[in-house]
Amino acid sequence: MRLTIPVELPKGELEISHATRQMIMGSCFAENIGKRLVACKFPVMLNPFGILYNPLSIAAALRRIVAGELFADDSPELAFHGERWHSMLHHGDFSRRDKGELLAAVNGSIEAARAHLSGLDLLTLTFGTAYVYRRKSDNMVVGNCHKIPGTEFTRSLLTVGEVVDATAEAFEQLLGCSQDAKMLLTVSPIRHIRDGAHGNQVSKAVLLLAVEELKRCFPGKVFYFPAYEIILDELRDYRFYAEDMLHPSEAAAGYVWECFRNTYFGEATDSLATQIEDITRALAHRPFDAQAQAHIEFKRKLLSKIEALKEKYPLLDFSNETEQCRTQ
Repeated sequence: MRLTIPVELPKGELEISHATRQMIMGSCFAENIGKRLVACKFPVMLNPFGILYNPLSIAAALRRIVAGELFADDSPELAFHGERWHSMLHHGDFSRRDKGELLAAVNGSIEAARAHLSGLDLLTLTFGTAYVYRRKSDNMVVGNCHKIPGTEFTRSLLTVGEVVDATAEAFEQLLGCSQDAKMLLTVSPIRHIRDGAHGNQVSKAVLLLAVEELKRCFPGKVFYFPAYEIILDELRDYRFYAEDMLHPSEAAAGYVWECFRNTYFGEATDSLATQIEDITRALAHRPFDAQAQAHIEFKRKLLSKIEALKEKYPLLDFSNETEQCRTQ
């Protein structure tokens, strides 16, 4: 008996290996996949502006990285609220009590991201919503409102054309300095229920249509991974959601990760990722008796396994794992 209809995965379009230099930007769903890639030691720059949800803010961040455009003390994007300085183009993780510290954080991240563009192979963007907030004082689309009163913003739904135009401009600039780069787009399956059930669907529809148009505009350069469809169609059951009934559960996120691996990893890459995950799980194990001879021998074998991987893959950094194993 078949209880679900599997989503067809775009196998063969792209291949990701540990030699693939990646940058991942966008919503918290990008953060989920990105953290798993980082944990498996792929060379990934993850969300240099922090989590961003709407395509215009993501495109603005990407253009700023490509241009290496830093923030200045009088940049209009900086705002003071709630005893902290914020960048209206960054996630709240960058906010600081001191303006100088904020500038150091955001500019340091831009410089690191700009350096990472050298030899970039793959840019992955996850769009979360087509609704944007514009600051009334200058009509700037913000990436985060930072709990500033809503009366200071207007809210609107982007058109497909607005999403395509902003993203295409950013892609053109990226390809100007990283001409071999490819772009992988996803739409977050996380529902923005504050938009209302219908409003959320309209928002996602705008994003999906924009993705199709971007694929048409950049043939052989822009690709799509169906994370949205996997959660909404293949796993269409509330048991695959967290307690808030909006975010995918850990099981659902793990399933999407497996689909991602099956789509883009070759056999050797998948095998290496699995070995690294095994090491991570083993290091997380907490024994009943850390002084037991059996546990000490277990750690010795684990250290030998890490050393063997270091020798076979010298470009991968296992220093933390080696130190953790020796300490334990």
